[in-house]
Amino acid sequence: MFIAGIFFSFGFTAPFSVGYFLTLDPQNIFIAAFIGGLGALLSDLLIFKIIKLSFIDEFNRLKKTKAIKEINYLLSQKPLARFKNYMLFALAGFIIASPLPDELGVSMLAGLTKIKTHVLAIISFIMNTLGIFILLSI
Repeated sequence: MFIAGIFFSFGFTAPFSVGYFLTLDPQNIFIAAFIGGLGALLSDLLIFKIIKLSFIDEFNRLKKTKAIKEINYLLSQKPLARFKNYMLFALAGFIIASPLPDELGVSMLAGLTKIKTHVLAIISFIMNTLGIFILLSI
């Protein structure tokens, strides 16, 4: 379960993990989802650290481009500022919970927000556990 949870987060191994979860018939679905969620959390934290260490310069350079500055200005207006953050977290949470590669959702949170590691860990664990629970209950 734990290894399948680790594979659940990576793009190339997610289909194998989904297949494993769909064919598995655990005695306790809640414990199985919890253990799988812990494995997925571990891999998401690894992805987060790699993105923070290796891509932070690219994200900062991208934020300085004219197009991104204009988009940020439009989205930073009073009514849209909160909506932007909610939509970003909702989209990233959906990507993390689904069998889609978590690299995309984690990189959205790592590069576009100033999220702390423990907040990402909570979001990642809850969303991955929910996604694995849904797969196990099918």
